[in-house]
Amino acid sequence: MLDPTGRVVMVSGANRGIGLAIARLLHDKGYWVSVGARDTDGLQTAFADKVGDRLLIARYDAGDRQTHTDWVAATLARFDRLDALVNNAGTSNRFSIETGDESELDALWTTNVKGPLFLTRACLPHLKACGSGRIVNVGSLSGKRVRNDNIAYNMTKYAVMALTHGTRRLGWEDGVRATALCPSFVATDLTADVTKVARTEMIQPEDLAELAATVIALPNSASIAELLVNCRLEDTL
Repeated sequence: MLDPTGRVVMVSGANRGIGLAIARLLHDKGYWVSVGARDTDGLQTAFADKVGDRLLIARYDAGDRQTHTDWVAATLARFDRLDALVNNAGTSNRFSIETGDESELDALWTTNVKGPLFLTRACLPHLKACGSGRIVNVGSLSGKRVRNDNIAYNMTKYAVMALTHGTRRLGWEDGVRATALCPSFVATDLTADVTKVARTEMIQPEDLAELAATVIALPNSASIAELLVNCRLEDTL
């Protein structure tokens, strides 16, 4: 396993849910953590007990490309290196094949696909330079099968799978390893209105954080392409 000491990780959408759990766990394990979200006040509150030399709080908006480059630049200026990126920021809506405005589709494409794509582009040279760069893309089992009408969400999460495998191919010779973390129902704000699975039976963000931390710490010789995580039995998985 790689020693976390001095290793720098950027985590998007870290003000709540999965991103918050991942960022806090990585910080607890000794990583230097750079967290980004549109709600920087929320980040300040969420990490009030972590303020110090090993934490950087920055603004990140998937639809604002300048925030991508500014965040990377701020991270390098503060820590002088970058070892891992967690593309966690994402959203959902009910756009379906039969209903929904095109703007709803565009909104998901911007946040769920263009965001991680262009943030990866900005980070990749630095991840290659360190020789053991890691990228964790928080996808979904909705990127592996379609079980509801929310087709825009499914489409974007399928795209995240393509991005992950494309990144693995592109960065492999330089030591970059990319993993798609694909959960089903997670007990976060995104599933607040879900009734088919009890809240207590959903995956906890802290458990996904442990998986993300594991793949970030694995050596170049033990790379995991996809982690499919379920809270219930499905015939296709």
